[in-house]
Amino acid sequence: MTGYQRHIFVCTNKREPDDARGSCSKLGSDALHACFKQEAKRLNLKGVVRANKAGCLDYCAQGPTVVVYPEGIWYRVTSEADVKEIMERHIVKGEVVERLLMADQAPLPLLSPLKA
Repeated sequence: MTGYQRHIFVCTNKREPDDARGSCSKLGSDALHACFKQEAKRLNLKGVVRANKAGCLDYCAQGPTVVVYPEGIWYRVTSEADVKEIMERHIVKGEVVERLLMADQAPLPLLSPLKA
């Protein structure tokens, strides 16, 4: 099989300190991205899941933003515990982590667990 089953995009956008929209980077998204990569390695998901840095995803005011494809699920992630929960529940088991969903998340698609 070619390609990845899931892509995780973590906003690492940097804005000026006085910008009212905020900045995911200022809120620790670089460390969260590193944690997603560590978790993918810990869970032995190399070649199956890819965690990428992304430019602005237009939700910096809500906090560090993460979107998972192909499902298009948007999360607000603020801690390493949040990262681990997304990796273990959404990425591996195919369960949406509802408590971390962005406020205006569209209706949720059905998910499936990763294929071996």
